[in-house]
Amino acid sequence: MRNVICYMLLMMPLWTLAQTAGHAEDFKNNADYIWGQGYGATVKEADREALADLMSKISVQIESDFVIDEREVNTAAGNDAQSTVKSVVRTYSQGTLKNTRSVIVSEGPPTAAVIRYIKRSELEKIFKDREENVLSYVYSARNAEKAGRIDAALRYYYWASCLLKSLQNPSQVKFTDDGVKYPLSMWIPEQIRTILSLIKVEVTKVEGQEVSLLFTYKDKPVTSLDFHYWDGMNYSNIFSAKDGIMQVEMRPGAPTNKFNIQYEYEFRSQMRQDPELEQVMNIFNTVNYKEATVTVLSGSKSEQKQAQAVLQTAVANMSMATHAVAVAQPKTFAKTVEQVVSAIKQKNYENVRDCFTAEGYDMFDKLVHYGNASVIGNPNLQFYQLGDRTICRSVPMKFTFKNNRRAFVEDVTFTFDKDQKIESVAFGLDKTARDDIFNRDAAAWNDSVRMVIATFLENYKTAFALKRLDYIKSIFDDDAIIIVGHVTRHAAKKGENQRYVDNEMVRYTRQDKATYLKNLERSFGSNEFINIRFTDNEVKKMGKGGETYGIQIHQDYYSSTYGDTGYLFLMVDLNEMDAPIIKVRTWQPNRDPNINGNFERDDPYYGLIYGGNFD
Repeated sequence: MRNVICYMLLMMPLWTLAQTAGHAEDFKNNADYIWGQGYGATVKEADREALADLMSKISVQIESDFVIDEREVNTAAGNDAQSTVKSVVRTYSQGTLKNTRSVIVSEGPPTAAVIRYIKRSELEKIFKDREENVLSYVYSARNAEKAGRIDAALRYYYWASCLLKSLQNPSQVKFTDDGVKYPLSMWIPEQIRTILSLIKVEVTKVEGQEVSLLFTYKDKPVTSLDFHYWDGMNYSNIFSAKDGIMQVEMRPGAPTNKFNIQYEYEFRSQMRQDPELEQVMNIFNTVNYKEATVTVLSGSKSEQKQAQAVLQTAVANMSMATHAVAVAQPKTFAKTVEQVVSAIKQKNYENVRDCFTAEGYDMFDKLVHYGNASVIGNPNLQFYQLGDRTICRSVPMKFTFKNNRRAFVEDVTFTFDKDQKIESVAFGLDKTARDDIFNRDAAAWNDSVRMVIATFLENYKTAFALKRLDYIKSIFDDDAIIIVGHVTRHAAKKGENQRYVDNEMVRYTRQDKATYLKNLERSFGSNEFINIRFTDNEVKKMGKGGETYGIQIHQDYYSSTYGDTGYLFLMVDLNEMDAPIIKVRTWQPNRDPNINGNFERDDPYYGLIYGGNFD
């Protein structure tokens, strides 16, 4: 905890209070500084004006050193080469300009006056920090590509290329790959084109206007991929393939043997988490990659059969869990799940109520009404023992929604109690996330622990989708550290820490359990759907606390009104397998070199809050 608290203190705003206006004049008359002055009814308003004035002067200072490719400027938005430098400088927020200082000349009333200043020698650091962000996105993209998370790889590469344009001289920023240095301005677009060209989409089955698809990357099913398809009249909203699987529906009369797909790579809706990135995107033109649009041909029956075989292997892999205790005679369980699958296909849910406990059926009812639910392909069921429970993995299902903003694939798992009733249903982790847990070479982990961790994460993500507020309440410790953002501090107390809460430089604060749940309830009420995707697990057993684990995991969050991506850390007490308790929950949008920046860039904990912060 000490490490994180020290980081928080370093992030405190660097205010310098002046007793006299004469002290402010020292900065105005010193050539080593650039300064801006602002006036307003309050100090906060005056400081905002002073910052705007300072940034305007910074843009004049650096304009001659700035390299802008006029062909990339978004003239349709009213930008031109001359104004672009000022527009770019304005994208640097108050939170980014940590090396600026303020002097309060007058607190008013009636008028407050503030001077905001920066050393000329520190101007370079402004752009260096953004270069760090560019490189962070590049490393995240490379890691995502290795894991088959093609949506994330494209997203991070594209975002990196956008931010790169806002640096003073983009062509001088280089990336070392296998000992060779490449200019990022050329290297990133080539990576995007290469990834797009290596995606393969095949038709596995056509039933009426429904077309089942298999997406592979380097001949392996993609872990995740977002796309739009031409339905015969328009391009659809986003469809999200998982573990290579997705099913699309064409409009009546539209051809199913030939249609176009556009792979998503901009992810504009998720840029809200990074306002600076969103502003930069509006300054420069969108880059159109022709490789992102492909034509899908249904192929011959034999070709579809071959693709179907690959898909079935993918479905089977979704169900497999190594280092887990398989059930020897699962016939009774298999028969129950087959009944449930049949009920889903026929949309006759009441028929299988007796297969569930009361709570289990409530979850099942929420699941089938989560979206328009349908089963994909032929499930390959595997059954595993966890204490006196039996877990069935898994049934691939597609979910669509009334507003048609997004469609998901989830592999649904069923947990049976000792009486062979289904007591719980959950959305399974994707293959990469499961392999991180079940295939991990960790001597301290037994088979039960692996299953408990995976089951906990599946129940956690499903609780958000099904809006199970009571369950989420039950798994958080009453005194849990809950950080909405990435700066850790001991909130929920008044006193000396309170002064950080409303500080504009520190936007990420701790919430107590009651506040967190209240905000979550509000979010549940305002969204038609919520979907969470977990990838890139890093799980460590904590040095104390018995069966207590620190779980660092990449989270993609989607809802009908909002989307973001970031890094979630959970410290979970699993000493009682039936009652996991979250002690710590933090979230941060990006890797931040100011947090654990002593790690190498390719270290999974570089720039992240992780278990070591809470020893």
